[in-house]
Amino acid sequence: MKPALIIGSTCVDVIINIPHLPVTQEDIHPTAQTMSVGGCSYNVAHIVRLLDAPCTHISPVGIGMYGDYVAKILTEASVPISVRVPDKENGCCYCLVEESGERTFMSYHGVEYTFQKEWMAPYRAEDYDLCYVCGLEVEEPTGINIIEYLEENPNLSVFFAPGPRLKHISQDKLDRMLALRPILHINETESMALSKKDHYKAAANHLHSITNNSVIVTLGERGTYCIDADGNHALIPSIPAEHVVDTIGAGDSHAGTVIACLTKGMQLFDAVSYANKVAAAVVGVQGISLLPTQLPPI
Repeated sequence: MKPALIIGSTCVDVIINIPHLPVTQEDIHPTAQTMSVGGCSYNVAHIVRLLDAPCTHISPVGIGMYGDYVAKILTEASVPISVRVPDKENGCCYCLVEESGERTFMSYHGVEYTFQKEWMAPYRAEDYDLCYVCGLEVEEPTGINIIEYLEENPNLSVFFAPGPRLKHISQDKLDRMLALRPILHINETESMALSKKDHYKAAANHLHSITNNSVIVTLGERGTYCIDADGNHALIPSIPAEHVVDTIGAGDSHAGTVIACLTKGMQLFDAVSYANKVAAAVVGVQGISLLPTQLPPI
């Protein structure tokens, strides 16, 4: 099996636990603050590796306190740094986690959200099948470089997660991404925003008619609605979480699990069913700090 190619950010998550989101002029006391390595593509790559599926992660690491922290953690974990940018700083993501486990993000973007085609020179596109891309990187000015790279390498099957800032991606970029006929991994809100439909089923069907490829719509506790490339559809039930610590990285982990399973030759609906189990396990730990022993059985 060929490895997956994962393009995107590795950033520092500054996780701040609070009773609730503050309002203007309110004075609240956080209950905890921690730092960990995160970012959508890092989270995806982490789960792919955890499931023993091969992948290459193209993610720039810069300088500054956050760049140095990312480099240190990756080195300690024996994770290769594919691109080191010596003259630009990394940003970070402030993750405000309420007592319910729900999270709100404030992201300060640095070099980790950029992309240059010359970074791909050491990696032959024909050595890969599935290529993951997140909308957060496509949104950035250098996101056009990602789109052009994918257009120039049509052998790559694209796995596209548009993400929560979908409305900030220009229509031209979205049209070009959809023209690549990607597998779409989106949540319910994103599916309706992307399709301009008022129900996830109508949204999924509309998007499938554009891409002629699989559409995966996550619905939280209600499960995941899928349409495969041939038009078969199913609502795959979720697995209740025993307890919720936070929901950071749950969607990324779901996407990473699907990618790992598809890379290993599993059928889409089976891959999504297992991804539902992994996502339920991830919300029970802080961030995506799932251990191999905590992975649910397939």
